[in-house]
Amino acid sequence: MDRDEIQQHIPHRPPFLWLDEVVSINETSIHARKQVTADLDVFRGHYPEFPVLPGVLQCEAAMQAAAVLIAQSMEAGGTKVPVATRMNNVQFRKLVRPGDTLDIEVTLTERLQDAFFLKGKVSVDGKVTTRLEFACTATEVNENV
Repeated sequence: MDRDEIQQHIPHRPPFLWLDEVVSINETSIHARKQVTADLDVFRGHYPEFPVLPGVLQCEAAMQAAAVLIAQSMEAGGTKVPVATRMNNVQFRKLVRPGDTLDIEVTLTERLQDAFFLKGKVSVDGKVTTRLEFACTATEVNENV
């Protein structure tokens, strides 16, 4: 799945789309990738002399991958989008720098109606950079939040 196909499943758009491709997907898991290029706007301020991709953006990449996974399981033509509701046990283990490629793996561990419970792992060159557990709820697009 390329960026255009990803954008058919989730509402995220550049500059806040943190997925470049979906390598594989099934009913309970997804593997996606993101090229961390030096020209990403975030590096203008974090940190200009020592650019580091914030861990929270690695979490966002995992949650966007989860949104693609969830979109696959919801009814076609639906009016709901997954919204993050919780993050637990987040661990940042290794810095991510320009030139790295994020491998983003998310597994659905449980679903209770419109609530989805997931585990995510972000890696670079086979080394874990971020781990997290999180939940998302399918929310009506027009619902006032």
